[in-house]
Amino acid sequence: MIAGTGSGCGKTTVTCALLAAFSQNGIRAAAFKCGPDYIDPMFHREILGTPSHNLDGFFCDTDTLCYLLNHGANHTDLAVIEGVMGFYDGGSGSAYQLSQRTETAVIAVIDCKGMQDSIGAVMLGFLRYRTPNRIIGFIFNRLPERLVPFAQELCRTLKTGYFGFLPPQKEMLESRHLGLVTADEIPDLKAKMRSLGELASKTLCLESLLALPDLPLPAYIPPEIPHLPKKTRIAVAKDRAFCFLYDENIRLLEQIGCDIRFFSPITDVRIPEADGLLLCGGYPELYAEQLSNNSAMLTSIRNAVFSGMPTIAECGGFLYLHTELQTKDGSCYPMVNIISGSAFPTERLQRFGYITMTAKNDSMICDAGQKIRAHEFHYWDSTVCGNSFQAEKTDGRIWNCCHTSASLYAGFPHLYFYQDTSMAVRFAQAALQYGEQYESHSTDPSA
Repeated sequence: MIAGTGSGCGKTTVTCALLAAFSQNGIRAAAFKCGPDYIDPMFHREILGTPSHNLDGFFCDTDTLCYLLNHGANHTDLAVIEGVMGFYDGGSGSAYQLSQRTETAVIAVIDCKGMQDSIGAVMLGFLRYRTPNRIIGFIFNRLPERLVPFAQELCRTLKTGYFGFLPPQKEMLESRHLGLVTADEIPDLKAKMRSLGELASKTLCLESLLALPDLPLPAYIPPEIPHLPKKTRIAVAKDRAFCFLYDENIRLLEQIGCDIRFFSPITDVRIPEADGLLLCGGYPELYAEQLSNNSAMLTSIRNAVFSGMPTIAECGGFLYLHTELQTKDGSCYPMVNIISGSAFPTERLQRFGYITMTAKNDSMICDAGQKIRAHEFHYWDSTVCGNSFQAEKTDGRIWNCCHTSASLYAGFPHLYFYQDTSMAVRFAQAALQYGEQYESHSTDPSA
């Protein structure tokens, strides 16, 4: 695990540097991200050309975490897990808890800008703050090369490992209101990652990392995954506007028996032939004009949802279903008009973080009284957030959210299917029933 002393210390840069260096040296690495982050895995995928996986201790029990880690790292030489926030931050979803539950060795990244002797104090604090921990050493980010002998001596004194450094350099990964910009938006990303990998090969201790002993995963019981009696088709939005999508959610749907059909609400004129619809999160507010101008797609989705096609619309997908979407410049753009209300920008994150939702009524994804863990991360808000669930944070704050029915889940909270596979199963079963109904009537609901 590449953990960090805090947000912004360089975890993503170091992780990408390592992944690029391993790839350039013919080493097969599997990439993972601790927590619910969508954007960092995009960079991992861009470097490796293979899926990157989320491991979230708030959503999943230890058996499921180890199952996902084992499945994602199968047929590779090593697994690299990028931490979240500071190593000890985040309660049950922290990188510390994940490392303990999966018995993973940890290398901590320190941002050394503006420090020298204080680097040792930070190291000592992280080594001793909570024990036992699995910290085996450090990588020193933004460390001037002249201070490398000093950092190496600190590691010898504190009896911990030195795994290299990255020198001060121009930021390669830009940020915006939901964190880093997405991988597709950075010009010459492949060239930048190639340069970063070449640098890492010189300044990070790749041989020491590869010489670490192989650690077997703890024993685990894999989740039970039922299978549909026949295939059902799920249309999944995927483009620049809708890009916040857990690979694990898609893989679980495929394991259940779903045929995934990706489409672009920006450029396509209608959804593919499908029995269910998944509108994931992303940045629809940045592409509001293009989405609004694609009236054929708006009509196709509106007709499908009104016909009863089982639909999940999370966060950005939820915004897309509104009557209108306001942008930061005050413009208003007509959208799908399933949710009768307006989505509008705010100045700060709204209801950010993990929540536990209790269902007020039976719906497509759960029964009344059932609890679902979810995550919110958005600056936009809605005049009609919904009233189907009661959401609660660990600090006691409570509010209502989401619109649900026998064929719909729409709201800001993001769902992670592996926390309770019955959500995905119910969605897939509803899609199968819908498909059989329309097949018997020989009708295309989106026409």
